[in-house]
Amino acid sequence: MNKDLKEKIIDEKTGIEYHLEGDYYIPNLVLPKQEKVTLNKYGRMRLKYLKENKKAEYSIMLMDGTLTKHLKEIQETAQKRVNQIINQLKEKSDLTEDMKDTNMLYWVGTMNAIKNQAEELVISELIYV
Repeated sequence: MNKDLKEKIIDEKTGIEYHLEGDYYIPNLVLPKQEKVTLNKYGRMRLKYLKENKKAEYSIMLMDGTLTKHLKEIQETAQKRVNQIINQLKEKSDLTEDMKDTNMLYWVGTMNAIKNQAEELVISELIYV
């Protein structure tokens, strides 16, 4: 190890600070602190899609520190949109709350179909774009 080397240096052109490790200078790069977000189903789907299909966008958002905010917005918007579509489809269908007691299998089957339809729409509108 060369004893003439400084522990830390700052590149005047870029302003990047470097620290000495062995005989090499390593840049002191740190990502900014981001809020902790627990991703739901839609947030995880969007993250997976970005990683696999939009690698450049994913990398840019990760480096800019906007990925977490983006995923949070997508999952909140997706959840609101799914709930909105489910309510609209329920109103258009012949389902009533009384059917839960009288014809439970029909009610559950119809609700599952409505939920799946709403999720398909939201996934194609928000997640895979």
